[in-house]
Amino acid sequence: MKPKRDSLDDLLCEIRACRACAASLPLGPRPVLRVGASARLHVCGQAPGTKVHATGLPYNDRSGERLRDWLGIGPEAFYDESRVAIVPMGFCYPGRDPRGGDLPPRPECAALWRARLLAEMPPPALTLLIGQYAIAWHLGARRRASLTETVAAWRDYLPAYFPLPHPSWRNTGWLARNPWFEIECVPALRRLVRGLLPAAGAEARGLGGQREAG
Repeated sequence: MKPKRDSLDDLLCEIRACRACAASLPLGPRPVLRVGASARLHVCGQAPGTKVHATGLPYNDRSGERLRDWLGIGPEAFYDESRVAIVPMGFCYPGRDPRGGDLPPRPECAALWRARLLAEMPPPALTLLIGQYAIAWHLGARRRASLTETVAAWRDYLPAYFPLPHPSWRNTGWLARNPWFEIECVPALRRLVRGLLPAAGAEARGLGGQREAG
């Protein structure tokens, strides 16, 4: 039997060579994910945007800045594959919808790869479920009637999962209508992440970002 590390590396090569949705992707296939065999924190989002597609670096945009602020960590920790795995529901940019937002992740991606990839990765201490597609796939019937209700019930999904809204600037209105998220959820999330990645909290404080006391 092949060592698990070799199996994971082989699977990542398959994923990065995937062309299953090529005819449906306006910018062509470019799978974007970051995986390390020892990562204790998994970040499960939706799909890359145009900037991420261009750079190949996930959350290399305003959404990433907001997400890292929610987590209380800086880029060095966030992009350390030995500590943080970034595995979205769709690995390639899916295109724009008529209203100017991004289309949902291509459904073929999770069907082809997600279960296989998670089976090759050691179970994380915590998985962040960012947005409705990640929440639906991982929580299934356990999720509430809406994303807002699911995020508000975040305690019910610990210790395995922490559901979150998407950090996109398009959700600024949602954050304004739901101030409890930044009052209650964000400090709790930072404490959990600091427990998993203790050195990352010191790094973020060194950057001068606003963090919760204690």
